[in-house]
Amino acid sequence: MLFGRVKGTAVCTIKYPGTQGLKLLVVQPVNKKLEPIGILQVAADVVQAGVGDLCVMVRSREAALAMPEIKFVPIDLALVGIVDELEVRPDGEYDVTLRRGRNQFS
Repeated sequence: MLFGRVKGTAVCTIKYPGTQGLKLLVVQPVNKKLEPIGILQVAADVVQAGVGDLCVMVRSREAALAMPEIKFVPIDLALVGIVDELEVRPDGEYDVTLRRGRNQFS
């Protein structure tokens, strides 16, 4: 899994069958210290993330499996979680904690 910060949206007028209605977001991959790494990428959004959100992303087959309806679509990067809190320890280990509360997915 990877971390990414949402930078904006992407618009696609013609989509592959099975990806209609799927929101596409422009994402900057980041490391565990939240420093940008690599170039901007386009990811399919299945968790309703917004601009500025820190997200958990998956690649390859896992990205295609994250799609809500059809599992065999040409998706290579997907946002599968929104990080509420990230704690980086001095020894380099990190801990991702989701705050208790209600949202549309719980």
